[in-house]
Order: sequence, then C-alpha cells, then structure tokens
Amino acid sequence: MTTPRQNRRRERAARGIPEATVARLPVYLRALTGLQERGVATVSSEELAAAAGVNSAKLRKDLSHLGSYGTRGVGYEVEYLVYQISRELGLTQDWVVAIIGVGNLGRALAGYGGFASRGFRVAGLLDADDSIVGQEISGMTVEHIDRLEDMIARHGVSIAVIATPAGAAQGVCDRVVAAGVTSVLNFAPTVLTVPDGVDVRKVDLSIELQILAFHEQRKAGGPDGPAPLVAGDAPPGTKQYVEPVEA
Repeated sequence: MTTPRQNRRRERAARGIPEATVARLPVYLRALTGLQERGVATVSSEELAAAAGVNSAKLRKDLSHLGSYGTRGVGYEVEYLVYQISRELGLTQDWVVAIIGVGNLGRALAGYGGFASRGFRVAGLLDADDSIVGQEISGMTVEHIDRLEDMIARHGVSIAVIATPAGAAQGVCDRVVAAGVTSVLNFAPTVLTVPDGVDVRKVDLSIELQILAFHEQRKAGGPDGPAPLVAGDAPPGTKQYVEPVEA
C-alpha cells in the first residue's frame, strides 16, 4: 500500500521535477508567505528570486516544472503560487510528527511554533531517560521509548524526528521504519542507513558551523585562503606523514 507522500514523489518523478528544485520550493514558499503577509498581490520573478536568494532564471525554470509561468509585465500571483507550491509539497494536509529524544534540542523542537503553521502536528514525544519520561513539555507528556511502535500506530505518525545521541539513532531509525514510517528527519550526529523507499533528511549544525569556519578562514587569509602546508608542518605532538614516491 502506498502513502500519499509516496504517490506525490512518483508524480514528481514522472513530471521530471529535479530534487534540487524540490529542495528550493520551501525557500520560495517562505518568501511568498512573507509577501502575502504584507498584502502583496503579485511579484516579479526578479523580486521573488532576490527574496529567495537565487537568480531569476533558476527561479523561472523551477516554477515552470509546476506549470507556473507567470504573466509578462505582471509577474506571479502570490496567493495562487503559495497554494501551488504548498500543494506540491504536500502542505495542504496535516502531517503527524513524533519527536524521539527530548534533550535540549528535542525540547526546543517540541516548542517550535513553525511546525503547526506549515501543517506539521507534533503528536508525541519519546525518550529513554526515566527522569524525563512523564514530564509535560509544550502541552504533551513524554512517553517511554518502549511505547514507540504503539505511538506511531495510535497517532498515524508520518514523520519521525530523531534527536537522540548518535549511538542510539540507528536503532531508533530501524524501529520507526519497521513500524511503517517512511520519512525521517535526523538531528543525531551520525549517518543513518535506511532501505529503499525511506527518505532521510539530515540536519547537522556542527557541519554547518565548520563550513562557515572555512569561509571565515578564507576571508581572514585573503582571496587565496590560508598558506599551503610546507614540509614539517603538523599539529603539536604529531608527525607529518609523507608518502614516498618512486622517481
């Protein structure tokens, strides 16, 4: 039996919508929602592209995959484009979410108001720590991880958010997949292995910080970045390894 989400994924593939385009649609939707809240009725491709941080040619190509081409001299109708993108992303219906791992990050996610406004209803919180189980967080009672499968069945969970320590994440993922969940948002600092047909999106804040550190280092060192390593360079207490090369 296929789910509505799987059906939409097949429809997108059949229409040839690239995954890179799908990844940008939420960015366009966020920009459009901001325009809608300000009472803007129409927007040009240049204005929308600037608000979304992409070039206008890419935006027009992305939206053409949805069958939306705008009107020359007028642009795009904001309200209709919000509906069109929301429908494509599956946001015209509610999706039930369970958060597994209720440490500092899990608590912050449980209290995030942006989920509900985008059609995601957090139905349950689970943790393995007996000192956390039973606590009331954001209007929900934390249940023990032993009740994971029961919660998924009881609430019809569509998306599992994993915010556990790295060592527990794969086991939790295996259980949610076995219980029928095919979409996982992973905040644990580890790579999850899943079978075909299961979608995993990974959010690793430390990786994003490292990428920013790379760019900061390049800015501090000028356009050429840090000076290249020379013979003998190595962290304190270590030795540089040089592989011998035959002449």
